[in-house]
Amino acid sequence: MAKPTGFLEFSRQGPTMRPVPVRLRDWHEVYEPQEDSQVVQQATRCMDCGIPFCMQGCPLGNRIPDFNDRVYRSQWEQAAIQLFSTNNFPEFTGRLCPAPCESACVLGIGSDPVTIERIEYEVAEHAFTNGFEVASATDTKTGKHVVVVGSGPAGLAAAAQLRSVGHDVAVYERNDAIGGLLRYGIPEFKLEKAVLDRRIEVMESSGITFHPNVTVGEGGTPLSDLQSNFDAVVLAVGSTIPRLINVEGAQLDGIYPAMTYLEASNRAVRDGVETTINAEGLHVIILGGGDTGADCLGTLHRQGATSVIQIEILDQPPITRPASEPWPTMARLLKSTSAHLEGGERVFSSETLEFRGERRLEELVLRDNASGELVHTRADMVLIAAGFVGPELDDLGLNAEPYLTARGTLAVDHEWRLSTASEASPVFACGDAVRGQSLIVWAIAEGRSAARAIDAHLREGPSILPAPVSPYELSW
Repeated sequence: MAKPTGFLEFSRQGPTMRPVPVRLRDWHEVYEPQEDSQVVQQATRCMDCGIPFCMQGCPLGNRIPDFNDRVYRSQWEQAAIQLFSTNNFPEFTGRLCPAPCESACVLGIGSDPVTIERIEYEVAEHAFTNGFEVASATDTKTGKHVVVVGSGPAGLAAAAQLRSVGHDVAVYERNDAIGGLLRYGIPEFKLEKAVLDRRIEVMESSGITFHPNVTVGEGGTPLSDLQSNFDAVVLAVGSTIPRLINVEGAQLDGIYPAMTYLEASNRAVRDGVETTINAEGLHVIILGGGDTGADCLGTLHRQGATSVIQIEILDQPPITRPASEPWPTMARLLKSTSAHLEGGERVFSSETLEFRGERRLEELVLRDNASGELVHTRADMVLIAAGFVGPELDDLGLNAEPYLTARGTLAVDHEWRLSTASEASPVFACGDAVRGQSLIVWAIAEGRSAARAIDAHLREGPSILPAPVSPYELSW
């Protein structure tokens, strides 16, 4: 454990954000660096709780008390060893994870929880800065070849794990660059792409080969060819079909799925060019109150939108944990991200009834669910951030039984394998393509679990990869 009385002596203190007028002028991450002494002080708040529910709250089962104790003692390399043993990419989760571990922190019952996510971030950054080991590696070659289709967090985690035990791994990505939604779905102010590129370089140096601009399925490389040329195939294609709002006027110009907008913006920032979907000077409505909507909000601020309203169909969440969502569950609470602190308006309990305009959007018609009143709101642009309904499977020929669940996701057994009658190499799947739209930490956890099952198949015996330490294994 860390300092026995630390939770009594110190209050929760996260990093300071850069001033809003400053950060809106660029696309850099919003937080100022924290001094090591501040991070160490926060680690001392990890208490001797007996049963670390934080580990249960984490889908990866990160050994949180262990790395907190190492940080408290300024043993950064030992902290990194603990962290990287269960999490391939803490530099991603330390920036992007909504931290279910903090919801399960025992200290959080009567006080503010430990800043677990930020400590994780600091441990990962210390590892890269100081040249500590940030990936498992082996010189042993098994002679087995695996292809991973999709380069989001699930695919990257599966690839990293399989390569760490000696299998040759190739990653195919249909886009022009590796990273999946990490590349084109997450704004630069939340994850600077240099961080992603740094990890890809580590993976390439381990022997993993990346192949962007490769389509698998109809119009590209047939799935059957991969089964013939590799000993195992892993589908980590994500859940990318957007949930749209099919009301009158939905075909008008100026209405975009959130991910279409975010991808256009990320490409423009990367290439230093004008974005193809620019909100400068426009009145914009975001339909959806989740993280994707917040990502759109911060992007709109930086593009210079005149006004932004984020609309949520559900009621406003409470600020404190309700009795119906007891600790250690991850309660639905009102969350204000850095983007919300930059401006914009939030409206809850409102349903979209109609988009109005001639050819281009001019107005939204909403219904206030509390009063029943109709509200007419000006809009030059609408971004639909209502989530995703499932993976794109038509071109893969997997859009029917026995490959699909009732939810439209890929159906796998407890070895992460798709049901196929083929005698060719087996096909496995993991991540959002199996679970449905979820968290980055779940994607990494499932990529690791699938890799262990694939390793066991290739060895025709027990896997030498570590068993998942999370109690949530295969809990969907």
